[in-house]
Amino acid sequence: MKIKKGDTVLVISGRNKGLRGEVLRTLPDEGRVVVQGANVRKKHQRQVQAGGRTMNPGVIQFEAPLDVSKVMLVCPKCGKPARTAVQRDEAGARRVCKACGSVIDS
Repeated sequence: MKIKKGDTVLVISGRNKGLRGEVLRTLPDEGRVVVQGANVRKKHQRQVQAGGRTMNPGVIQFEAPLDVSKVMLVCPKCGKPARTAVQRDEAGARRVCKACGSVIDS
């Protein structure tokens, strides 16, 4: 996956189109990412006792995973959503912005 945890992404389709947020978690096996503030769901939780702890009942809001094809990486230098290329050299592989040519990984 070309998107990693901590990257800033732009949601390019769906109900949250145009939203910028940070990637909280990636699920590479499923091809999905969890973006802060995007795809917010509500879950009605009943009181549960597990392992000596009690979970409080009520309505819980959480970010559900989005498909990785619905988000686009935002370049930290130019601030625009951009496609990325992988540049390989002796030091390893680095992601490069195709719009401005700057290195995304530090």
